[in-house]
This record gives sequence, structure tokens and C-alpha cells, in this order.
Amino acid sequence: MNRICFRYLRGAALALTAAVYLFGAPLPAIAADSAVIVMYHRFGEERFPSTNIRIEQFESHIAELKRGPYTVLPVPEIIAAIRAGKSLPDRTVGITIDDGYLSIFKEAWPRLKKAGLPLTVFISTDAVNRGLSSHMNWDQIRELAENGVTIGAHTISHHHMARAADDRNRSEISDSNAQLASKLGTVPRLFAYPFGEASSKVMEMAKNAGYMAAFGQHSGVINPRSRFLYLPRFALNEQFGNLDRFKLVINTLPIPVSDLTPADPTIRDNNPPNFGFTIAEPVERLSRLRCFASHGGKTTIERLGDTRFEIRFSEKFPAGRSRINCTIRMRDGRYRWLGEQFYVRKN
Repeated sequence: MNRICFRYLRGAALALTAAVYLFGAPLPAIAADSAVIVMYHRFGEERFPSTNIRIEQFESHIAELKRGPYTVLPVPEIIAAIRAGKSLPDRTVGITIDDGYLSIFKEAWPRLKKAGLPLTVFISTDAVNRGLSSHMNWDQIRELAENGVTIGAHTISHHHMARAADDRNRSEISDSNAQLASKLGTVPRLFAYPFGEASSKVMEMAKNAGYMAAFGQHSGVINPRSRFLYLPRFALNEQFGNLDRFKLVINTLPIPVSDLTPADPTIRDNNPPNFGFTIAEPVERLSRLRCFASHGGKTTIERLGDTRFEIRFSEKFPAGRSRINCTIRMRDGRYRWLGEQFYVRKN
């Protein structure tokens, strides 16, 4: 999330906290059809602040999940319920961790296990096979799997799929699946795109590989209108991992949309993209919709009729990754959130 958007949302943290708790007691659970997925990478590895969460931050997250009105479920269970049209408890949360760093085994898993919170870990297999000291080994990954941790695929080499050749991407997916099946005895059903980068072709490959869902790294809330081959997650690190922001994101609601454009998150020619969407279900306070681009520049929101919104940008997206976040603050202090990540191919 860019700094402008974060400043805009940070001031609502206290209001959000007040809405979550009523005179110190958790709000009663109600039925919902959405869930928030959070993602981490490293734990207590402060040499890497952009992908690390400090231990005290992580422990505060666990404490909030345990004392607040949240239901933490295994990610496959969340996905299956939403795809089947089944209700979930309001404020359902799923926990994911990418890459397979050793600090997952040493720091994150013992704390989550003690708290009784399920998790999903996406493994890039090359680092494991090479025996890198920074990563888990197969015995440790197997121990996680045997204790109920969901293991998902994350390619062999953690490469940039949006700019790689089709043959390379296919082999990265198929070889990763084969290795995980060989080492763990089951073919993974979940996939996470390295760096959150995808394209329409890559999403089709993920579909053909048999994954029930695939995840990016754009913010947002999973709901029945989501693209299940490019699902959002809220990334947490040292800068964006304080407790106020954590409370903010795990209380978010979806902006249910259809006809999202452009359909392909990899930008080739039309830059800046003609980003737009149609509100697919009744949503209050649409006049309060705000959208921000991570690379800065001015954004203009055009409302076409009652439910169609087109977002225009004053500047081209730079090469590499850019994110767009659209939010609506609700009367109870919670936010509705729609995020998208785009990748501009370098010449």
C-alpha cells in the first residue's frame, strides 16, 4: 500500500478499534461470504525489513486474533466455502507465508501452533533443494505438513512469471508440483505467484495445473466475485505491520465487482491502463470511494451511471509492479477494499 493511502487510512485506526469492540466485549459473529487473507515472509530477520515482520509485531497479531471477534480457518477451507456459496463467520481470516524461510519453522510456526491458528506455507523448491541455510529443509517442511500445515506451490526458482517465456512457466509449475508430491505425498492445491506477478496466460497455466486457487500480493478481500486464480492478500512487513494497521486490514469487507478491466494484470501497450469495474452488489456510501496508485500521480474517478466506475491516472505506470487500492469507509469504521496489482513489462 502506498504512503498516501496509508496516511489516509491510518487516521481511522482508533475508530476501527472502537467499532470492533463494544464496551470491551467482542461483537457477536454474524454470517458472511468473505474472508481476509494475510501474508508474511520472514520473522525476526531485521536485515530484510521489506519482507520481515518483527517478532513483537507478530506476537501482537496473534494476540489480536485470539482475543478479538475473529475466526481463523485453514485457507483451503475458506476457499472451498466461498466457492460453494457457503457462509463463513464475519471477520474470517486466513494466514499465509511465502517462500519457505527457516524463520517460519523456528519463529512463526511454534507461536501459531501454540495459539491453535492454522497456516498455509507456499514453498519455492529450488532453495530447499540447494540446502540454503536461510530456508527450511525437506524434513522441516514435512514436519509442518504432518502437523496440519497446508503446503502450497510457489514455483521452482521464484522467478518473474509475468515476463518469462511460456515454456519456462509451465515447467516451473509442473516440476514444482512433482517435487512437492514426491517429498510430501500430495499434489498441492494452492499456488502463489512469486512477487504477486501474473498474466492471463500464467493464470490459465495455474488453472490447467489443477489448483483450486492462486494468490497474488495485492490487497483486498476474497468474496464470491473474486478471481480465484488471482486472489488478493494483505502483505504485512515491518513498515505495514503495526497493530493498528493489522486491525484495520483484518476487519475489512469486500467491494464486490464485476467487469474488471483490464482483465490481464500484465500491461504491454495501454499504459496507463483503463482501470474500471462495476459494483456487482448493493454497497453503501459509494460516493466515498477513494482510489490510490502506489507510484503516485493524480487519480480521477469517473462514475458512469449508478454502478460503473472508471479510474484514470495522470502518469504512466513505471516498469515493474504497481498497485491500485480503492476503499470505502463505512459508518461503523470498517473499510471496504478492492486492490489490484499490475506489472509493466520492461523493454
